[in-house]
Amino acid sequence: MKIYTKTGDKGTTALFGGTRVPKHHIRIESYGTVDELNSHLGLIRDQNIQQDYKDLLVTIQNKLFTVGAVLATDPEKTILKNGKARLNIPKISNGDIEQLEQEMDAMNKVLPPMTHFVLPGGHQTVSFCHIARCVCRRAERLTSALNDLEPFENNVLVYLNRLSDYLFVLARKLSYDLQANEIKWIPEKT
Repeated sequence: MKIYTKTGDKGTTALFGGTRVPKHHIRIESYGTVDELNSHLGLIRDQNIQQDYKDLLVTIQNKLFTVGAVLATDPEKTILKNGKARLNIPKISNGDIEQLEQEMDAMNKVLPPMTHFVLPGGHQTVSFCHIARCVCRRAERLTSALNDLEPFENNVLVYLNRLSDYLFVLARKLSYDLQANEIKWIPEKT
């Protein structure tokens, strides 16, 4: 497969199905941000963290490719002329969402209760996790706006929402595991 095609030299790109759209189209911004998130998750996975976290991050990265494929498909061309679905990939399932919820519940059992917001930081790995959480929230905002214009599978939005929550809890759990200082945000009195 050739990496450069020159078809995007005039500022457009093709969706699955062949429709060409501007590279600044909200659909491209949506799946591009999901791709950016996936790269940040790879950075977290490359840190010195427990193997079970790494294994789940690989699973999540695979799910994000599914999300990207859904977002990159022209909604008017999701079904081929022969009646088959254009994308022959698994969908984001309720089980995928439940997996994130179960992981959060398990991590929260050992964490001290949250009484305040926390400032991102304390350890480089924790900071990478907070950055990924913020990128996930941006991906969620963009896909939500896209969904208002051109609806797609509801579980995509739910998964991104739950994933940002998971990344927050993971950041707290990594702070705990790495014995990093978790600094509470306490607003200044006026």
